[in-house]
Amino acid sequence: MSDARPLRVPGENRTLGSLTFAIFLTYLTVGLPLPVIPLFVYNDLGLSNTLVGVAVGCQFFATVLTRAYAGRQADNVGAKRTTLKGMLACSAAGLMYMLAALLPLPPMASYGILIAGRLFLGFGESLLISGNFAWALGLIGPTKSGKIMSWNGMAIYGSLAAGAPLGLLMNRQFGFVALGVSTLILPLVAFLLDFRIRPVPTTGGRRISLFAIAKMVWQPGLALALQGCGFALIGTFMTLLFASRHWEHAGLTLTCFGIAFVGVRLLFGNLPDKIGGIRVAMISLAVEALGQTVILFSCNPWIALAGAMITGCGCSLMFPSLGVEVVKRVPIQVRGTAVGGYAAFQDVSYAATGPVTGVMATALGYSSVFGAGAFCALAGIAIVMLFAKSAPLPES
Repeated sequence: MSDARPLRVPGENRTLGSLTFAIFLTYLTVGLPLPVIPLFVYNDLGLSNTLVGVAVGCQFFATVLTRAYAGRQADNVGAKRTTLKGMLACSAAGLMYMLAALLPLPPMASYGILIAGRLFLGFGESLLISGNFAWALGLIGPTKSGKIMSWNGMAIYGSLAAGAPLGLLMNRQFGFVALGVSTLILPLVAFLLDFRIRPVPTTGGRRISLFAIAKMVWQPGLALALQGCGFALIGTFMTLLFASRHWEHAGLTLTCFGIAFVGVRLLFGNLPDKIGGIRVAMISLAVEALGQTVILFSCNPWIALAGAMITGCGCSLMFPSLGVEVVKRVPIQVRGTAVGGYAAFQDVSYAATGPVTGVMATALGYSSVFGAGAFCALAGIAIVMLFAKSAPLPES
């Protein structure tokens, strides 16, 4: 039977919706504290901009290091089990946040506990995303890979849109410990929701080395990494940019980003499956470059928020666009690993962008980093063009 034949799955939207809602709840553990962590590190602990970037980026660094492991777990051990383990690891991060906020320790000791929590969260996110994608793919079918990625992306960035202002509000009212409690509880609720959904069998077939898989995905992965700089910069420095200029509504930056991201997914999420990912990816990167440029030259908070929204539009379809191309080009038995490796490039971007541009922010000001974001998006277009020429779609 051809793997490309369309599948009609009873209750497809209901099943995918349940999995997606659990992703939304778990990913709130990223969205709620994301705009608060820079304030906690810089204001409460009195540490530097570079350490702010490390605190934000180390979560994604942990995800990078565990993507291959998570993909292998999803492919060989079980996608459902991998997803549930990821939720438990995300919950453990909440305990670390609570300890960092409550224990009377020197700033660097509290910072170390915070970093431990961020590493737990990165590991959990890796298991969660790789496991959930392989699980949904097994339940619904590979011809719906673009839809699966689009729905997951809406859950992820919807949680960022909802979580950012709520996290700032919780921090003002109850302190950073409230973020720890929320991070502890939300993944456990998601665990209970997903536990009732049936597992899918693991796929057999010849094992393929990680190096061979990396050769298949490095070009779309690099383009994805360059795209990821825009979101990483918004998550790391927009709160501090607003504070440095005494602007209000800093919490709305991720909300604007997330609303635009989800809106584009809802309206155009089927485009990668219909017209192919290459064209959609290049347009997406051009729009992201425009959004970063708007933030660079913003002279009031509303222009900056508009730039965040334009950036969200550009980022929205990038992951599923090139992800569809990856799924088409890899053997079935390593799809979880391949998509995990592809996604790891974005995690590298998230991990490296904060620390690297922290030096730029200190020397040139917070707005300067968004010029670098625009440059990275434009460079991504060149990489997508290279991928289109060097990796033609195999004949069916």
